[in-house]
Amino acid sequence: MKAIIVEKTNFEPTYHNAKLVNIPKPELTEDGQALLDIHAVAFNHREHFIRTGVYPVIVFGSIMGADGVGRIAEVKGNSSKHKVGDRVVVMPSVGWTKDPRGPEDDYFIIGGGPAPGVFSEHFVAQLDDLFKAPDHLTDAEAAALPLAGLTAWRAVFTKGQVREGQNVLITGIGGGVAMLALLFCVAAGANVYVNSSDDAKILKAIELGARGGVNYKADQWDSQLQNLTHGEPFDVVIDGAGGDGFQAFSKLLRMGGIIVSYGMTVHFEVNYSMVAVLRNIEVRGSTMGSRFEFGEMVDFVAKHKIKPVVSQVWSGLESAEEAFNVIKAGSQFGKLVLSLKDDSKL
Repeated sequence: MKAIIVEKTNFEPTYHNAKLVNIPKPELTEDGQALLDIHAVAFNHREHFIRTGVYPVIVFGSIMGADGVGRIAEVKGNSSKHKVGDRVVVMPSVGWTKDPRGPEDDYFIIGGGPAPGVFSEHFVAQLDDLFKAPDHLTDAEAAALPLAGLTAWRAVFTKGQVREGQNVLITGIGGGVAMLALLFCVAAGANVYVNSSDDAKILKAIELGARGGVNYKADQWDSQLQNLTHGEPFDVVIDGAGGDGFQAFSKLLRMGGIIVSYGMTVHFEVNYSMVAVLRNIEVRGSTMGSRFEFGEMVDFVAKHKIKPVVSQVWSGLESAEEAFNVIKAGSQFGKLVLSLKDDSKL
């Protein structure tokens, strides 16, 4: 079968290869497993971080990719949950079943590390890690859901505790997690505002339900945001950037407000000042989520007919480098997808 693996290079600056290879089709080795025919896969910034060498655990030769949708081709053992022919999305990590505080076991995301990923024509998964793909989603949309959807779900609901009527700021709109966080908050009845360095992305977010947004490169962008809310404070900030934005968040949030930090696209460090302490502002780290949360997220998406925003779709694993170039440029609005099946619902 065809697959994309991470291959070590000695380039300076570091940029490892995402190499297309032909390898044996995987086989089922124990009861409770399923073999999938992969229909579509999606990219995350994580794959770019693996190639640039900044991701903490990289296993060279491992199949890349955490996001995929496919149909079950074979099941080993008896299963009341799934059957051959079911269209399913893959839980993008292992080692975390239900504990809301964090993983119960050794935890890692699939792809490019200890566990092989889904950037391949076939994939073996535990049946417990497969969930019925919502019927209203195309294959491209379903492939775009797992990692970003799980990360956004935990950030918005488990950690942010977003409720109807609250004011929520989502930073860096345009990426997969931020986009799904926007859609989740809108579906929950929150008043959502966004920021971005791209005015076009802000306008697209407004089309999807945001109340408004500001360009964070503008002078006093936080004051502009306060004008949009007519001076009302924010209850929650969902942030994937890190860096200096935390200083502005302390001014924007109500007493006892919550900052949920799920990423570090701008900087590894944040500035949490005594101003935030005195105002009882909480910073809550949030990364990925449990299998239980994943199931909740998929059910919510199905109930509210939420559609992940897909920026671009290419045909075949051979097109992976084109998608990586878009990630490097940062020009996408939504997810980047590879279609592996001619009959995929795209």
